[in-house]
Amino acid sequence: MSIKLEGMPANLATADTFTGKKVIDREGIEYGKVKHIHINPDTLAVSGVTIHQGFRRDYFLSKDYIDKFSEETLLLSRPHVRTGIPVTDIDRHKIGKVKRLHKNSETNELESIEVTDGFMHSKILSKSEIWGVGEKVILRMTKEEFKKLE
Repeated sequence: MSIKLEGMPANLATADTFTGKKVIDREGIEYGKVKHIHINPDTLAVSGVTIHQGFRRDYFLSKDYIDKFSEETLLLSRPHVRTGIPVTDIDRHKIGKVKRLHKNSETNELESIEVTDGFMHSKILSKSEIWGVGEKVILRMTKEEFKKLE
């Protein structure tokens, strides 16, 4: 529980007031709840948050995705790709699900995604192949073009 301290400016808040808040994007899609707030030790600025999305499903979001905190939620500036969500082609035909995210180890920037179209088959696609992200990932190709990829 956080309390306001005497002499604390009105526009400041403690980090623990944000834990447990729902995380949503501009379309109203809920991604989970804030578990941790990460602070850069050199600049003392927020560098990102850990989102808890259920049993053993935590992931990190950099500050680039954060729009603002409200009284009850963390509002995201844009949706992000996450594992387990459906993948469709440009014509909205189901292809599979996001199996794994491949990120740059230094910048944490998404480089590619691994899409599974069954139990044994998966393909890696660069982020340039993604047309849109929301409740689903929409690719810039048709299902037939996806099948032809190696």
